[in-house]
Amino acid sequence: MIYSDRLRTFLHSLEKPSGPEELCFPELRRQADEDGVPIIRQEMEQFLHVLLELQKPGSILEIGTATGYSAMRMASFTPEHVRITTIENYAPRILEARRNIENSPWAGRILLHEGDACEVLETLESGAYDFVFMDAAKAQYIRFLPQVLRIMKTGGLLVSDNVLQDGVILESHYAVERRDRTIHARMREYLRVLCRTEGLVTSVVPIGDGAAVTVKKTGDEVLCTDKAQFRNC
Repeated sequence: MIYSDRLRTFLHSLEKPSGPEELCFPELRRQADEDGVPIIRQEMEQFLHVLLELQKPGSILEIGTATGYSAMRMASFTPEHVRITTIENYAPRILEARRNIENSPWAGRILLHEGDACEVLETLESGAYDFVFMDAAKAQYIRFLPQVLRIMKTGGLLVSDNVLQDGVILESHYAVERRDRTIHARMREYLRVLCRTEGLVTSVVPIGDGAAVTVKKTGDEVLCTDKAQFRNC
């Protein structure tokens, strides 16, 4: 939505050549495209790299493993001591992700949890993660958020991918096709909560299909979730 194919090709031409251990990524991307599995766009991949260099996290949580591509990419961007926890609920993708991760140089650094993200998040330690990458079912972002904030450290960074929904999020509720209205409403609610909750600082960045970058400033956020009160938050 944001970038033309010509600009995307140009940005790709600026990337550094892959090292020997990274040669798997072009093939993983090709296979995902062939199978119709959504993985992070290349411009978002580079943006993640920059954020990880700035944040220097010791622990990363990913919600939405898909084929394991982004978990492995984040592992390749970070030092050996960094551990990555990733969550996936769709059985066929779990099998593929496990195979990809186990065959990669980063198998010992990535822990894959199977199951509904809300249920898995409840089992994770409070304040355990410096960096969270949200890239799962978009209508569920708002459902995951309270637990995500609980497990994040103060000063932690939350990156939520695909928040502009190919531009649909900009349209009026009535201009959106009926089948898309639930995800449209929930994503708008999610962005309002991120932007209007005290203790969170959020910027929506028009890169890829849009990313919300949120800093958790304090440990006592009270989410602004009452739609009737949004104007007062």
